[in-house]
Formats: sequence, structure tokens, C-alpha cells
Amino acid sequence: MSPLRLRSFAAAALPMLLPVLLVLVFAMHLRSLPQFLDFRLHYQPTPPEVVVPWLIAHVAQRPLLHDPHVIAYLALPLSLATGWALHRSARSRRPVASAAACATTMVGTIYLGGLFGMWTSFYDGLAHVDPSQVEGAIASFAAMTSPHGAFLLTTMLAKLAFVGLGLQGLVLWDRDLCARVGSACIAAGAALFLAFWDLDNWMLVGSLLLLLGIAMSRRPSRPAT
Repeated sequence: MSPLRLRSFAAAALPMLLPVLLVLVFAMHLRSLPQFLDFRLHYQPTPPEVVVPWLIAHVAQRPLLHDPHVIAYLALPLSLATGWALHRSARSRRPVASAAACATTMVGTIYLGGLFGMWTSFYDGLAHVDPSQVEGAIASFAAMTSPHGAFLLTTMLAKLAFVGLGLQGLVLWDRDLCARVGSACIAAGAALFLAFWDLDNWMLVGSLLLLLGIAMSRRPSRPAT
């Protein structure tokens, strides 16, 4: 493969790696088909007194890359690549709106990195707690993950990454039917993330929609008339 063709292939494939890895991450969270089909409208967190003993019993000896949070954390640079690729597809038609959507994605990705970094540290650290200290670990985990303060702030700012992707999907809207379907898939996929945050099956569907929409958006664009 010539360098030019390799570059073209990388430019086309790189933006789709983010939703592909997100599909993997959420599939790792879901352990059965019935669990995937259990579409709930509200997130109910697993009680800390269940999570912490499970982490201590099962995670301490497991390789770090078996944690889906780590995979998502390491994949975050792909969010920047995806935002930039979508901007390149839309900037000839709506440059200002596309630049604003791209900037929102990139800013949100910074905070998304902080959120995944926190969860990665929580899970890996708790897995190495001495079982005799489990009560204190449960109390600490409950306090660290309660929806207020710095944790809530980081979570809300992290959602900007998907706000930006959703806006970019709307910016890509065109008169061409294929472009409209791709635009709608990106916007709908991002909307599922925002509406059903932490519900893995909904976010898996959202990742699939993002993958389909991004693949369709890689077609050559035409200037608006």
C-alpha cells in the first residue's frame, strides 16, 4: 500500500475506532443477553456494599486492561480524532457551527478523561484493600461516588464530549438522503449517551449509532447552496 493510500485509509478508519472501542467497553459490562435487553429509564447504581467486596474478591489479580474503564480511558485520544474528522467533513458548509461543535467535543474530552481516570483509580485501588478493612472501604467509596461536589462537576463537564458530537451530527445535515441518515445517527447516538448516562445497554446502542453515522459521514461533502 502506497503512503498516500495508507494515509487515506487511516483518515477514514481512525474516526470509527472510538465507537468500535465503546461498543467493546459496554459489551464487557453486559454479561448476558437478558441484561442487555433490560432497558431501564433511570440509572440505579449498585450499592457500595456490593461493589467493594466484589472488587476485592475478583479484581486484584486481574490484568489492568481487563477493566473496561481502562480501555475507555486509553481510547480517549480517539475522541479528539473523531471530533476533528467530523469537523473536516462539515467545515466547508458550516464552518463556524462545525468549529464550535468540534471545540465542545474537545473540551468535554478533557473532563471525560478526568472522569474515567477517577473510576479507574477507584476500582483498581479498592481491589487491593485488605479484606479486614472492607467497612471503611465501603464508606469511602460511597462518599467518593456520591452525586455532588467535584464528582458531579466532573461528570457534568464530561458530557460536553457527547454534546459536541451530537451538535456535529446536526451540522452535517444535508439535502442528500445518505448524509441525513448519517447525521441523524450521530445526533441520536450522542443523545442516548446524554439521556441514559451510566446505563450500559443504552450506551451500547448509542455507540452503534455513532459508528453507523460516522461511517456514513466519511463521504465527500459538497458546499451548501
